[in-house]
Amino acid sequence: MIKLTDIDKYIDSRFQRTFILKGIDLEVQPGEFLTIMGPSGAGKSSLMNIIGMLDEPSAGEYYFFDEPVHKMREKQKSEMHKNFIGFIFQAYHLIDELTVYENIETPLLYKGVSSNMRKSLVAEMLDRFNMVAKKDLFPEQLSGGQQQLVGIARAIVGEPKLLLADEPTGNLHSDQGRQIMDIFQKLNEEGITIIQVTHSEENARRGKRIVRIVDGAMAADEKIR
Repeated sequence: MIKLTDIDKYIDSRFQRTFILKGIDLEVQPGEFLTIMGPSGAGKSSLMNIIGMLDEPSAGEYYFFDEPVHKMREKQKSEMHKNFIGFIFQAYHLIDELTVYENIETPLLYKGVSSNMRKSLVAEMLDRFNMVAKKDLFPEQLSGGQQQLVGIARAIVGEPKLLLADEPTGNLHSDQGRQIMDIFQKLNEEGITIIQVTHSEENARRGKRIVRIVDGAMAADEKIR
């Protein structure tokens, strides 16, 4: 599903080249639940942004379902991202001016989904996450855990093949964090491929594989189960 070959990400200044990622080789199969771990500044989020087509590598090759992302134009990448990838952020990134319902609906509008289908899909998400009573509330009226549930609903409403989660429980207390990880495990059992970045060993072990990054390079690749 995903194949990264010799991926570098660097910044050139006048006298030197600073590497953020160096020589990353990574394959991810459909249905995997992979965790990327490493110290702050190791390059984890940069790697996620490249996989999520939000950023480009400086060198190397990236294949997504055998399609060469590194050769694609911006429009093609945008289409791939829109149709196949859901993204969940630590800081939720909900749109403050939109209600819960409208936030969840947003990716469907981008995809051009019909009005009736949008209603049906959003209703399904509200029901699944027990948010029906909160559909007309705005993000500031929700707790952090509730905001992250809306973020997850928004990420999966378009039925992506790949879910990327960057520190999804970083701003939550432990009970809320466990609830989010329970949801991830269930989504993975339903067939969604998940890649998460986390500092939590406990959350990492909910997945099937841990890749550790140190100073922009892969230091370990461990299967859990």
